[in-house]
This record gives sequence, structure tokens and C-alpha cells, in this order.
Amino acid sequence: MRPPYEPGRVRYHHTRGDSPGAVTDGHGAPLPSFDPWRDDGSATPPPPPPPRDERPWDEPARDDGGFWQQDRRRWPDPLPPPRPWWRRVRWGRWLVRGAAAFIVLFVVAVIWLAVTAPLSRSLKPPTPPSITLTAADGTPIARRGAIIGAPVDAAKLPAHVREAFLAIEDRRFYSHWGVDPRGIARAAWANLGSGGVRQGGSTITQQLAKNAFLDADRTAARKLREAMIAFWLEAWLSKDEILSRYLSNVYFGDNVYGITAASKHYFGRTPMQLNIGQAAMLAGLVKAPSRLAPTGNLKGARARQAVVVGAMVDAGFLSKDEAARVQPQRVLAERPETLPTGTYFADWVLPSAREVAGESGTEATVRTTLDRGFQRTAERVVRQASLRGMQAALVAMKPDGTVVAMVGGKDYGASAFNRAVQAKRQPGSTFKLFVYLAAMRSGLTPATVMDDSPVEIAGWKPRNDDGRYLGPITLQRAFARSSNVVAARLTQQVGVRNVIRAARDLGITTPIANEATIGLGTSEVSLLELTGAYAAIASGRYPVVPRGVEGGRGASWYEAIAGRDTAMPDKIRDEMRTLLGSSIRGTGRGANLPVSAFGKTGTSQGGRDGWFIGFAGDLVVGVWVGRDDSAPNPGLHGGGIPAQIWRQFMMAALHIPVAVAPVEDEVAAPIDPANMLDSMGVDLGGEVGRAIDGAQPRIEDALDRLREMGIELPRPPAPRERAPERRRLDEGRGEGGSGEGDEGVEEDGGPGAF
Repeated sequence: MRPPYEPGRVRYHHTRGDSPGAVTDGHGAPLPSFDPWRDDGSATPPPPPPPRDERPWDEPARDDGGFWQQDRRRWPDPLPPPRPWWRRVRWGRWLVRGAAAFIVLFVVAVIWLAVTAPLSRSLKPPTPPSITLTAADGTPIARRGAIIGAPVDAAKLPAHVREAFLAIEDRRFYSHWGVDPRGIARAAWANLGSGGVRQGGSTITQQLAKNAFLDADRTAARKLREAMIAFWLEAWLSKDEILSRYLSNVYFGDNVYGITAASKHYFGRTPMQLNIGQAAMLAGLVKAPSRLAPTGNLKGARARQAVVVGAMVDAGFLSKDEAARVQPQRVLAERPETLPTGTYFADWVLPSAREVAGESGTEATVRTTLDRGFQRTAERVVRQASLRGMQAALVAMKPDGTVVAMVGGKDYGASAFNRAVQAKRQPGSTFKLFVYLAAMRSGLTPATVMDDSPVEIAGWKPRNDDGRYLGPITLQRAFARSSNVVAARLTQQVGVRNVIRAARDLGITTPIANEATIGLGTSEVSLLELTGAYAAIASGRYPVVPRGVEGGRGASWYEAIAGRDTAMPDKIRDEMRTLLGSSIRGTGRGANLPVSAFGKTGTSQGGRDGWFIGFAGDLVVGVWVGRDDSAPNPGLHGGGIPAQIWRQFMMAALHIPVAVAPVEDEVAAPIDPANMLDSMGVDLGGEVGRAIDGAQPRIEDALDRLREMGIELPRPPAPRERAPERRRLDEGRGEGGSGEGDEGVEEDGGPGAF
């Protein structure tokens, strides 16, 4: 029998059917064999296949004895028609995959909700609670924040109070699962008919989710998150818990949050005492609290009250007879705000007050360090100063940093910008405090002699403001006359890094340039920090951190390790006080007091900023004068208006009697031989200058003893006019012409860094 295959290169390797051991069929007969394969082409080609039988495969076939025909009818067509796609899909596998994906997404959603929407947040008010600041004596001085009432338990409220909110906000609250499809469809139909948004479909649960966890954006993504959080709240909280948190935090206008605060604010009673009309009016405010607040729109609030009463009738909470007996409600008269919501001091101290108040959910009261008497004095002297369009700032503190008065500008109502804290300006010669502190630390003393003559440092040529150079002079005298040249030489001698370190030790945190010009005050600082640095000299400990709240935070572990509150060596403290005492009788003589006082003037280039910072008694006071746009102020210098403001405040704060009316500019001052001869044009270099420097302390001691005995020497005569040939031109002085050496930052070749 010839096998039904076409000729090819395939070889069949099995035994012949008639060979011994050949495989037989089930009846013992050997299987048919075939001729061996031959490559010489002598094999007989197979016959062509029989014609295709077109009968259906399952129709009984005629047995004609042919193998091929029997096989053809035994099996179906090898290419059956394709089945529909829904029959080909393996639904079981896809159902398993879908279930697995759902579980993964559910776990991710739960984790996301647990992180972004913790249930505890729904207990917190949506805005910081009201905080009342008091002065050191307990008198309220400012109030800031929202009025937030105590939480309520919805289950314990009168039924008509709950029903008023449910009727107008969410009638099916107790039957839905956080999202109400019927409410959404109803709102969509109403809005479609009106051509705009007239109704909302959000449930009370969704409103709680929005108020506690989300912002007010009207986007599809926000609504999706809102719905997810609503389901989350419904899964973990009971209906009464959700309603309680909603009523405790919802906004009712007039900066009032929660039904407890709203009941007291508008009706002077608790939620348990509300009648039907009052409950309906409060429920009606939720839609538009700012517009419908009854203190400003009583007519609108009453109209909304009527709408809520009608909704309560429709919901079956009230009968028509009960609704007819509800009267329009009256509210308490709006009380005038007796406390300001903001002042310069309140704005600065508020973050610290919030920290002290902690996580309180209701109104808190925090005692500050403000002294009302000092504050009134500070505001008065700034208001009375002849500023000529300029601004002024004043900070008064105790030597330990306790701020007792702060003025950040002429008028808080016109400008809330706090120039005592927020403004960063060039301090001029007040920064020389750190230069001389670094010098005292290096072993120099006020009696050390330095050369007050022109110098060039890396292409930079500092100049004294008055154009005069006195040659060898002591550091005490150089500090008193605010010599720029000596300050530059000291910066070069002790090193810029040591000057920066001195500033950092005393509490300066603003950036300081690593260049020689910092000795003349070219790096910007704030008045508050600079005053705190001078307080360190007054107290003998550093750094002094200004604070405005009693019982503020303690030192952090880093501050403790870094050496916070370090004692200053007595020798260095006494030397710095000697320098500051000589300065207030030199360039700062306009601020001199009849009592022991210490201070330093400062003026930036062009008279843009005028400073005076000093201390007397138990007060450290800093004053700044200038313009917000940093425009030049010809004639402004630290020894002028700033020194006068400082002196007037100190005279009133320390209760110093005024014996003689102050003379404009040239005030009466103790005799200072060096300054007298300087003003007369006498060259004090060489032996004469050193002799005067040595005699000056003895003269000052004698003058102090005379004052203690009640003897006051007469004012020295006015200085005579200098000869024209001895007067220096303005080429070596700054634009301000202050006479204290603060404006001599010369841009000749650029500042040198070393």
C-alpha cells in the first residue's frame, strides 16, 4: 500500500511490515509496509488525492472501501467558521484580573486617605482660632483670628436645630452613603432649567470633607477627591459624629465658625436655647455666610430664614401651623471692635503667641512683654519727629531681649510694613561695634594708638567724612569721632572673618559680605537684630534674642550645644562700654543724657539711613530714620533726628527731668576738649593729641563729680568759623555731611577683600 504523502526529503525510519518483530495490528496481522526511499527517481509517485467531498461532515458516508474517503468523512472540516468574540474571551481570567486590580486600587486609596485625610483633622477648625494678645500688665492690646466655638454633640441638640440644617442642606442625610445621587440629579435638573448654578448637590458629609480637607476649587478632580473622602468619613464615623463635626466647624459669617460661637455672636445664647426661627436663620446662613450675615444684611437673613422654615415643612419636620407661628428673628447689635486686629508689635509677636497657645481649638489669650507706657511714648516721639516725608522705626527692649515697645512706621493704617523687623538696611557706623569688639578680643584696648591717616587697601581708599585725618590717635577717640580710616585699618588688622564672627556671636543672622568694607556698615541688617546686639553689651551675655511673649520656647538642643547665652568677659565688656560712652559724647552728643548713657550713631552713604542705638538704665533702644525707597536724604545723619528721637524717648521712659530746654542741633553738652579743638580746626596730632587723650578721662571724672554735687557748667561758646584755606572740600566726604565718618565708603577701585 502506498502511503498518502507527497515526495520530499523526509525519510521514514521504521521496519518493514513483513520483517521479524514487526508491529502488528490488533488482529495479529502485520502493518502494511511501503517501499524504501530512493533518491534515483525510480519510486512511483503517489496518485492524486480524490475529489473533495462537499457533503456535511456528519452525514453518513458511503463506504466505498477507500481509506482516504473514509478518513475524510470521519472528521469535520479542518477550517470551521470563527466563533463570536464574546465566546472566545476567557471571562474567568479577566474577572480575576479585575478583582486583583480593584483590591490594589482600594488599598492605595485607603493609604492615600489615611495620609491626606486623617479623621482627626475633621475635629480641627478650618482656620486658626482667635487669639487675644495682652500687654505685660494683662490689658488686651490686639485680637487676631477667627471666633471659634466649642464643639457640639448633634445627638444632644434640640430636634428642631438638627432638622433646620437637614431640611435645607441634606434631607436624606441618614439614608445615603456620603453621596446622594438623587440630590445631584435634582440639582443638575434645577440648574439646567435656570441656566446657571442655583442649587448644589453636595451632602453634609461632602461639605465636611471640603471644609476640613480640601480647598474651594471648582474642578472635577476636587469633586472626585471630595466624594472619596465622603465615603471614607461614612465608613469610619457614625451619622451623628459627622453631623456634630459639621455643625462645630461650619462658617456662619462675621469671622465666626461653629454653631456655638454663632449662637452667642448673633443671639447671645447657647445652641440648646435656640428657638425654631433662630435655628432656621443660622441654617440659612450656610449658603452665603458673608453676604447673609444678619449684622449687615438682616433683611436677606430673614428672607433666607423663611426659605428654611418652608423646607422644614416640606420635609415633614414642621406642620404648617407651627411654621406660621415662627416670627422673623432679631439679632444682637453689632458691637464695635474695641481692640485693633493688628499693630506693628502684634504682627511681629503673633507667630510666637500661636506657638505658646498651642493646638487650642478655641479662643486663647497670650500675655506679651509690651509695656503700654513705653509704647505710648515711642509712638508719640515718632509722631512728633520732624521727618519731612521720611519714615522712622523704634525698638525698645530690656538688656535680656524682652521687647517693651516697637514702632515700625509713622502710621500702621497707612502702611503695615514693619521697618523695625522686615526692613534690611545698611547700618553705617553702628556696625563698627563688631569691628572694635573683634579688636578688643584680639588684645587691643581703648588706649591703643592707631594711625588716622589716608590708607589704601586692595585698591579701596576709605575716607573720613569731614576730610580731616589726625594721625596717631587712640581707639577710644577714633570710635568717638567715628573714623572710617581707623575702622578700615582695624578690620584689616584683626581680619574680616573675626569681625563677622563677632557679629554672629552677638546675634546678627543676615548675610555679611566677606570684604573689608563691612567695617563701615555696607552689609544690610534689621533694626531689631542690631538693637539686640547692643543689648548684649549692656547685659554682658550673648547672643540676646529679642522676644515678645512671656513663657516662650526654651533653647533647642542645637542652641544649647552651640553655646547659647555665653557670658562676655568683664574686661571686654568694660572696654566696649568705655568706647560707647565716648561716642555718645562725640558724634552722638545729640543723644547725650544727664545720666550714664552709651550709644553709637550710624549713617549710610548719601544719608539714606540714619541710626542711633544705645542704652541707659535698664533700656536698650534703637532708632532708624530713612525712606522706604532708599532715596538719599541730604542732611540726615545718625547724630541728628535719630539721636533726638532716642533722647526724647529715654528722657520720658527713664523719668529724667528736663532742666533746660534742648537747643536745636547744638545741645548743651559736657566740655570735651578734643571735640572743642576739633571743631576749632586745631590739628590734634602728635604730642598734643596724646596729651589731650590722657587728660580727657580726668576732666570727665571731674565733670561727673560736679554734676553729682548739683553744679552744671555753662555751655561752651559756639565754635569760631574756620579759615577758608583750612576747610576741606566735599570731595572726601559722603553726600550726607554728617560729620561722623559714616559716608566715606569710596568707590575708588572697588572695595578690597582680604
